[in-house]
Amino acid sequence: MRVVVTGAAGFIGANIVQGLNKLGIDDVIAVDNLTQGPKFKNLLGARISDYFDKTDFYARFARGEFGKVDAVFHEGACSDTMEHNGRYMLDTNYRCSKDLLDACMAQGTRLLYASSAATYGASSTFREEPAFEHPLNVYGYSKLLFDQVVRRHLAVSPVQVAGFRYFNVYGPREQHKGRMASVAFHHFNQFRENGQVKLFGEYGGYGPGQQQRDFVFVDDVVAVNLWFFEHPTARGIFNLGSGKAQPFNDVAHATVNACRALKGEAPLSLDQQVQQGLVGYIPFPEALVGKYQCHTQADLTALRSAGCEHAFADVATGVRRYVEWLAQQPA
Repeated sequence: MRVVVTGAAGFIGANIVQGLNKLGIDDVIAVDNLTQGPKFKNLLGARISDYFDKTDFYARFARGEFGKVDAVFHEGACSDTMEHNGRYMLDTNYRCSKDLLDACMAQGTRLLYASSAATYGASSTFREEPAFEHPLNVYGYSKLLFDQVVRRHLAVSPVQVAGFRYFNVYGPREQHKGRMASVAFHHFNQFRENGQVKLFGEYGGYGPGQQQRDFVFVDDVVAVNLWFFEHPTARGIFNLGSGKAQPFNDVAHATVNACRALKGEAPLSLDQQVQQGLVGYIPFPEALVGKYQCHTQADLTALRSAGCEHAFADVATGVRRYVEWLAQQPA
């Protein structure tokens, strides 16, 4: 079985490659852009059959140069929500994906791809329906535009097409993402360097650190992708989050206690962490006013209706596992 993973040296792509390897699949063609050279570290230990730069891959795939490809996991994208160059964003996230979809349809190759919860934007309902899709930035729009194309293909597609609207994913192999890395990653590094985790203060009717997101551990994201891979008749666009909103305070609390556990120290309540200066709050940034989602929570009705009953880790469990992994990495 031959599989392609685009964005293979990126956060979710690298974890999907590892997941495929655990299934015994090592005919994996990795596609990425390694201009940011250190990303190669995400592929260390992975079993791949070939590597192609994204500038070479797509045209060659469309010409059928790779023979029979069973499935493409399309994780390659610009995921920087602060990128305002719409031309670049649409070319990277929409046009590239549309051309790949056309090639997959022509060759009978299944396509499993990364969409985003950013498609919902300012909506307070997170269900995979057009009425709730109001992106706040061109990144979210680029993802929505491709989802809309996929919807038109689903009824006539000869093979599986499945898109996953990722919520706030965190976990191993995201270190290259810089400011776009998860809050769990930043909290770990803040605590290691300064002995304190910082959160946004009061905003949007929420108290300090009480803004909520649907935080989902990357191992769960991989598990759902692989469930669909093993169930080729399942198709559609699906939310991929834990289905449970939790406050940023929970992430900070879990991070601090996981770091303390590594040193043999007893856990503390959030109030105790705040009192001891281990968790602190900063004023909400003016630049984010009106552009910030204070609450997200994936509606998992469609995912469950497709037959996927995967059980997701809560923040305390996922963050502890992540901190243990981070602590083992070189500083």
